Amino acid sequence: MNETVPHRDFVRQIVEDDLGSGKWKGKVQTRFPPEPNGYLHIGHAKSICLNFGIAQEYNGLCNLRFDDTNPEKEDTEYVDSIREDVRWLGFDWEDRQYFASDYFDQLYEWAEELIRRGHAYVCSLPPEQISAGRGTATQPGTNSPWRDRSVDENLDLFRRMKAGEFADGAHVLRAKIDMAHPHMLMRDPIMYRIRHAEHHRTGDRWCIYPTYDYAHGQSDSIEGITHSICTLEFENHRPLYDWYCSALGIHHPQQIEFNRLNLTYTVMSKRRLLELVQAGHVNGWDDPRMPSICGLRRRGYTPEAIRAFCRAAGVTKNNATIDIGVLENHLREDLNRRAERRMAVLDPIRVVITNYPEDQTDELEAINNPEDPSAGSRMVPFSRELWIEREDFHEDPPKKFFRLAPGREVRLRWAYFITCHDFVRDEAGNVTEIHCTYDPATRGGDAPDGRKVKATLHWVSARHAVNAEVRLYDHLFFREHPDQVEEPDQDWKSGLNPDSLKVVSQAQLEPALGTARQGDLIQFERLGYFCVDPDSSTQQLVFNRTVTLKDQWAKARTKD
Repeated sequence: MNETVPHRDFVRQIVEDDLGSGKWKGKVQTRFPPEPNGYLHIGHAKSICLNFGIAQEYNGLCNLRFDDTNPEKEDTEYVDSIREDVRWLGFDWEDRQYFASDYFDQLYEWAEELIRRGHAYVCSLPPEQISAGRGTATQPGTNSPWRDRSVDENLDLFRRMKAGEFADGAHVLRAKIDMAHPHMLMRDPIMYRIRHAEHHRTGDRWCIYPTYDYAHGQSDSIEGITHSICTLEFENHRPLYDWYCSALGIHHPQQIEFNRLNLTYTVMSKRRLLELVQAGHVNGWDDPRMPSICGLRRRGYTPEAIRAFCRAAGVTKNNATIDIGVLENHLREDLNRRAERRMAVLDPIRVVITNYPEDQTDELEAINNPEDPSAGSRMVPFSRELWIEREDFHEDPPKKFFRLAPGREVRLRWAYFITCHDFVRDEAGNVTEIHCTYDPATRGGDAPDGRKVKATLHWVSARHAVNAEVRLYDHLFFREHPDQVEEPDQDWKSGLNPDSLKVVSQAQLEPALGTARQGDLIQFERLGYFCVDPDSSTQQLVFNRTVTLKDQWAKARTKD
């Protein structure tokens, strides 16, 4: 990746200081550790870029590890999607793909060792009593009546839990720390639960599963991680992370927390995104309105734009919400360089060039990308009947409307100057056809006599047009901060934008778009950036709007 190295943030400063002091003997080892219980979103992209990026910048290694400790919510579907997303973003874990389930035997042995050292015990309280016994922020917890079981009794019960003798919830293994600890997470946290559930990798071999807090730090230790980089919500968990490593006397990575990524008009909670999918508010995880990486990919986002955005978002200790327009601007900047230009008319109205021969066709040269001379040019057919956008004509133009109107001359992109001299209405009074004349001397879009026009319109030859469906995607929520509802009992989903998807079924495209294929990124001139959707077929082209040419929402907010 030929990309600018990020400025030195506090995480990179820690890494550089450690390299300078020889703390890890010159080693940098990070990891990206998703739970395979859902699809990754743009927030995960920041963590991916940070963990893999630091490893690349400091000649280290980054593992991909799946923290798969909850068999009831995990699936190989999520594993496969996560692998695809990380690769698509441009990162490679090489042969370092791991699972927490790879370490179940070792984690179990360490749990027995903590029992033998008097640091863990089997608790037989029901879950609600365990929760109640933890106390409050101002009151200490209450010791479990099973806290002082002997080592032998604890080992016997724990082994019988493993052997499947007990029902779910009958017992748990808890760390024996301090029920009066000021940090409530340290009040004898649960290490193992009984779960008679099929695991996506280990099948029914295990019926007890380690909690995330117990498995996570020890998995880092087994892999020799030096810098365990995670988001700020795990700062509260760091004392427990440190306690387990210290109590076992094993390799002790340094946990470092950074600010998570939040965007306006977007929700980032896996639980809420799942709710949107299950309730049918979106068409699956890869719906282009979703902030999931697969949704962004389907919408036409590029990995380069996402990486650039993640670099610009920065790494700090302060959570903040970034305007989604910042992400979109990084995308526009990237697409402006790479996307070839084409003409497409989404709301067509017919234009007849009355002084142009009926059986004639001109081939006009059009530049593919003014930002990239190597993209070359193409030939665009021009004929007597054309399509233009309905909004580009006004029979009684208001002030500052400079496009086509009776008696007015405009430029057709790459073609000719045309002048409107008449139009046709239907029985309802709607304009259905516009009659114009063209000036043959203005071929290519400029007048030899130097006269100027105030508007340039895109167009498509009606005889050569390709029909397509175009899906106009917008923000999924109209509320800038979807979680901030006006009333206490108001549903957060009340902020869903009813206009987040509009489907244009009869778009007219220039013929060069007839060979567009999935993955192609194109700028429809004057309209925005678009990509070919996987729903496309040889019978029906389908395009998704990736992003508008300008931030329309910012424009609307300015008006308000």
